[in-house]
Amino acid sequence: MSRWEKSLFPSADGRTSIHTEKWIPDSGEYVGILQIVHGMVEYIARYDDFARYMADHGWLVVGHDHLGHGESVVSEREWGYFGEHPSDLLVEDMHTLRTRTQEEGVPYFMLGHSMGSFLLRKYLARYGKSLSGAIVMGTGYIDRKTTTLAMGIAHAEAALRGWHHRSGLLEQLSYSAPYHQYDLSGKDPTRSWLTKDLDIVRSYYFDPKCTFTFTDNGYLGLFEAVQESCSPEGAAAIPVEVPMLINSGEDDPVGDMGRGVRKVEAMYRKAGIRDLTVLLYKNDRHEILNETDRRTVYADIEKWMRDRL
Repeated sequence: MSRWEKSLFPSADGRTSIHTEKWIPDSGEYVGILQIVHGMVEYIARYDDFARYMADHGWLVVGHDHLGHGESVVSEREWGYFGEHPSDLLVEDMHTLRTRTQEEGVPYFMLGHSMGSFLLRKYLARYGKSLSGAIVMGTGYIDRKTTTLAMGIAHAEAALRGWHHRSGLLEQLSYSAPYHQYDLSGKDPTRSWLTKDLDIVRSYYFDPKCTFTFTDNGYLGLFEAVQESCSPEGAAAIPVEVPMLINSGEDDPVGDMGRGVRKVEAMYRKAGIRDLTVLLYKNDRHEILNETDRRTVYADIEKWMRDRL
C-alpha cells in the first residue's frame, strides 16, 4: 500500500503554480526516489498505477504537471502553452522539483516518457551530475533539418497569429510516416498508436486534458528539446557516469519502430555513456507503462533501478 499527496510550487515562468503529486510507501521508509517527467498532452495522474507499484516496492515517487498541462495552468486557454524560452522553462521546473525532493544520501532517479524523454535528455546535459540513473522511455531521433524547419514554421505562424495560436499544421507535420499505420483520432481503438489496451485508449480520447492541440509556443518548446537532445553536442554534455535505461515499444512510431531508438543508443555509446541498457518490447506501442504487458515493464524498471542502488 502507499500514501498519496499533492502540492504546488512556483514555476520558472513567474506566474503559474505547478501541480505536483507524490506517492509514499505506507511505512514511510524508502530505498530511493523516482521523479517522473510526463509526455505531451497528458498529465502526471495518468502514472498513478505505475507510481503505486513503485511505492509498494519501496520507492518514493514524485511528478508534476508541466506548464500548459493538467492542473499547471492559469486557465484552459493555457493548455499547450509554456512561455518565453519554453523548453528551458520546463527543464527548470523539473530541476525545482528535484531540488525540493532530493535528500542527501538517498539515490535519485528520473524517468521521462515521450516529450518527457526529450526533456530528460536535455536535463541530463544540464543537471545530470549526481543522478543515480535515468530512464529514457518512448523516445526517438529526429534530424536537425526537420526540427529547424518545424521551429521556423512555429515562428512564422506566431508572427501572424500569436504564440497562443493552435497549430494544426505543426500537429499534422509531427505525425510522420511511422504513424500512418495507426489511428490517431481515437475512433478505432484497436489501431491506436498509444497502446493495445482498449480501455486506456478510450479513456484517453474522452479526456479533455489529453485531446487539446498544442500552441505554436508549445511546439517550439518541444522541438527545441528534440533538437538539443538529438545533437552530438547534447549527448556529449551528459555525464558519462550516469546510468541510463532506454526502453520503448518495438512498434512505437515515436521511435520509428525501434530504428530511432537504436540511433539514440548509437549516439550515446559514441558519447561514452558507461552504463547503457536498451529494452525494446515486442508488439508494444508508444505507452509501454499502459501496455497489456505493463507489469513486465514495471518489474524491469524496478529491477534496473534496484541493481544500481
